[in-house]
Amino acid sequence: QVQLVESGGGLVQPGGSLRLSCAASGSIARINAMAWYRQVPGKQRELVARFTIGGSPMYADSVKGRFTISRDNAKNTVYLQMSSLKPDDTAVYYCNLKTYPTMTTMNDYWGQGTQVTVSS
Repeated sequence: QVQLVESGGGLVQPGGSLRLSCAASGSIARINAMAWYRQVPGKQRELVARFTIGGSPMYADSVKGRFTISRDNAKNTVYLQMSSLKPDDTAVYYCNLKTYPTMTTMNDYWGQGTQVTVSS
């Protein structure tokens, strides 16, 4: 079974920085893609940043130039470096892992979420 464990959330002032981490463990298919989503109460979960299957990073327009997604393949860990944080970035951030054990099968895994609050 695959598990995702997130860490790094917290309270930060506007303009500040935080780094989120997500460590994946278990039997992970070789072809996979990791991503970060976020959700605020009453709204749909939205994609923040992701790696494509080919390993290219992609970002939501709202975070381009401020957030950076990276990964350490040896540790099966993905990071989200968040800078120039704004109050609108306040949300629960979720790590997501999609695995493709076959060409027609996709498995979707989620972390438990970590709260990020941007406030003075």
